Amino acid sequence: MYILLCSLCINGLYGTTGFYPKFLLDLLSPSHVISYNGCLAQAFVMYSFACSDLSMLSVMAYDRYLAICRPLRYHSIMNKHRLSLLLCFSWLTPCSIIGINLILTSRLMLCGNKIQRLFCVNWVIVLLACPSNNTTVHSVVAFITILVYVLHGLLIVWSYMYLVRTCRGSMENRRKFMQTCVPHLTCLLTFLSTIVFDVMYMRFGSKNIAQALQNFITIQFLVIPPVMNPLIYGFKLTKIR
Repeated sequence: MYILLCSLCINGLYGTTGFYPKFLLDLLSPSHVISYNGCLAQAFVMYSFACSDLSMLSVMAYDRYLAICRPLRYHSIMNKHRLSLLLCFSWLTPCSIIGINLILTSRLMLCGNKIQRLFCVNWVIVLLACPSNNTTVHSVVAFITILVYVLHGLLIVWSYMYLVRTCRGSMENRRKFMQTCVPHLTCLLTFLSTIVFDVMYMRFGSKNIAQALQNFITIQFLVIPPVMNPLIYGFKLTKIR
């Protein structure tokens, strides 16, 4: 579990490094510009960070399911080899999926060059594409990407259904649930709420609100989860505290 927590924190650092260096450079520069390749690279970091976070939270839910529902088989199932495979899955799968999305985006011919956000994301780049571009393949790949991460969410729901059913009849299991699963659920809800809010605002939000509030909405998923995760686990888990 602690290796997974370490991986989650490293992923938080990875995501913030895709945003803050360019953001600080923009604060020192009178012109806020970025190259097309740089924009694609930043979009790759942003999306792979978010998807890796959800993958790791899914693996952590599976880990808690094994620890509480299958305690006698936990160490035989979650051995070093299995843990390494799950960590590789959490990192490489999002990078591959997002890489395919952005390779398709890079082939589009753009008719605009202004992004109304503090950083680049794939959806905003696609909106700059000329009307003559055929984006059917992009839509299909985007749908597959969404489906993959909906399945991640279903895995988490399935794990916690079994966890709740198992913990109802045992005081010891209830204690384990409160100690390790509640922090995980808190981090999951914090992450999902910020991501969903950002996506809904990006797709359907009004552009008439104050610029400062727009900027906060844009960067909240880069600020709140990486700051809250260490605090939540640090206060709740005695070994970390």
